[in-house]
Amino acid sequence: MGDQVKRAFKYRFYPNEAQAAQLTRTFGCVRKVYNLALQARTTAWFTEHRRINYVQTSALLTDWKKTEEYAFLAEVSSVPLQQTLRHLQGAFTNFFERRSAYPRFKSLKKSRKSAEYTRSAFTYRDGRLTLAKMQEPLDIAWSRPLPEGQVPSTVTVSQDGAGRWFVSMLCEDASVKALPAVSTAVGVDVGVTSLVTLSTGEKVTNPKFEKRDRARLARAQRELSRKAEGSSNRNKARARVAGIHARIADRRRDFLHKLSTRLVRENQTIVIEDLTVRNMLKNRTLARAISDASWTELRSMLEYKTQWYGRDLIAVDRWYPSSRTCSACGHLVAKLPLSIREWACAACGTVHDRDENAAKNILAAGLAVSACGAGVRPQRRTSGRAVGTEAGMPRRSTA
Repeated sequence: MGDQVKRAFKYRFYPNEAQAAQLTRTFGCVRKVYNLALQARTTAWFTEHRRINYVQTSALLTDWKKTEEYAFLAEVSSVPLQQTLRHLQGAFTNFFERRSAYPRFKSLKKSRKSAEYTRSAFTYRDGRLTLAKMQEPLDIAWSRPLPEGQVPSTVTVSQDGAGRWFVSMLCEDASVKALPAVSTAVGVDVGVTSLVTLSTGEKVTNPKFEKRDRARLARAQRELSRKAEGSSNRNKARARVAGIHARIADRRRDFLHKLSTRLVRENQTIVIEDLTVRNMLKNRTLARAISDASWTELRSMLEYKTQWYGRDLIAVDRWYPSSRTCSACGHLVAKLPLSIREWACAACGTVHDRDENAAKNILAAGLAVSACGAGVRPQRRTSGRAVGTEAGMPRRSTA
């Protein structure tokens, strides 16, 4: 890891009427340019078998601005429009390298409203940020200071479904340094009742933030369904639903940040399973609980935080039978349904808590492959079936 890392600092801000109108117009133009460029690239490939790159779409953008139909694109800063073309190029690069699916068109209602500005399109001086095409600086709620002496390299403005405005500033942060080395290592088994079970035996209870607000969310969604299409009351009801979703997401993200930071600070090596969460979500019985647990977000946090602070993150193969293997003697049982939370090994008689036993096996497997240098970091996007039901000798059965 280098001396400094790039880190995004996100703040809420409160635009005036003119700023809100300009940003809303910019979001619309960004979405339009992305869709036009995607359509042009798709048409060129399927009709002429010809690839169009970023440079060519940039030239097309210049031509679009000169037409009467798309003259409104010249009313906003050109930088966010160029940046969305770069994002599209990145999406195609990921597609051609088989890291993601084919890029999709941006939707007015479903796509994220955001615009990215580079240094040529904003000024930052004495804690005041002014974007291109704006006369006044943004009214930012500075919940924490930027790194001393740093000026943002890029600024991303966004608005969520609840109508809240955010600005994210990317800066170099010299305060992010490798932590002192420790000798501890931990295996992490994720779950639904216990969000994580550690190889030390500790269980972190799943807060289930979505379940806590489920009644409130259902009531707001019922009220939304009764409103007439296109009415102002429907827009207000939609904002209330979005506000509840935002509250759930904020609380969940805060909890995961605290948990991931604690794991990184206390352990030199963290071992997890390489789960295919998107396939597991096809289980209609557990999909809602798995989504609420947000295992993918937890893994993402562990990945960049271990890189920041000089720790090691190891992901063991998803097909490793961690729950069905006795952590004491290595005996593998044939079946172990999910309803069985505690079982006894037929070979050595050791009584295991299902999740704790899995965490111990995950740790052992991760340290073993790390020592021999074999595939300790499986690809996150590899295809495969969802983890199926496991089985063994029941000690106690619970619903």
